[in-house]
Amino acid sequence: MTPDRPVLVLGPSLGTTAATCWGPVVDLLADEFDVVAWDLPGHGADRRPAPDDLTIADLAQRVVDAVAERHDGPFLYAGDSVGGQVGLQLLLDHPDRVLGAVLCCTGARIGTAQSWADRAAQVRASGTASLVSATAERWFAPGFLERSPSVGAALLHALRDTGTEGYTAVCGALARFDVRDRLAEVQRPVVAVAGAHDAVCPPEALREIADGVRDGRLVVLEDVAHQAPAEAPQEVARIVRDLAREVAQ
Repeated sequence: MTPDRPVLVLGPSLGTTAATCWGPVVDLLADEFDVVAWDLPGHGADRRPAPDDLTIADLAQRVVDAVAERHDGPFLYAGDSVGGQVGLQLLLDHPDRVLGAVLCCTGARIGTAQSWADRAAQVRASGTASLVSATAERWFAPGFLERSPSVGAALLHALRDTGTEGYTAVCGALARFDVRDRLAEVQRPVVAVAGAHDAVCPPEALREIADGVRDGRLVVLEDVAHQAPAEAPQEVARIVRDLAREVAQ
């Protein structure tokens, strides 16, 4: 790694890969940061088995271990949806490692245990391909698939190709995650990024994070739903740059 560039760790959303979720942002930031992107179990390049009792804390520890193989100092973090929840867990469990975080389209809690159990049951019965049609409506703001068909298609293909066991294990981790009562413990700077059209994690969920942590602010992006890094890469890259400058002062 190049020591004079800050390290940026990127976490993807459920059913995507780091490349499809964050690729457009990486293209904009690759010359400014040493980027470490990771995949969820059963997603993309990570085909390791995932235990049924997988937790967000387990995922956070995987991230710390992966970063330690390349870099032993602190890093910036950015994550979308469950990747954002991993960021919250890192801020709670490893505050000495995380300089600050950009948390996109996420929540201190997302959905309910029953909603995630239902999602997992559908995937066990019919595979991740059965989610593609409904997910296309949930992930993207109106008109995005027409404006950026290749970006949207890559994300939906990643969902279709995600392994059943990995997907359902992450559903279980999402079902068990709730740190609403611990947000005040987070002392590092946090930028909570909401999509104005996000029905999964609406702006109110990101406001809860921004208001709950010690040093947080909310940014709401228009024409964005649940995949802010892919839908608005220029804006998200700018937010990451701004946070990097802030923590460097």
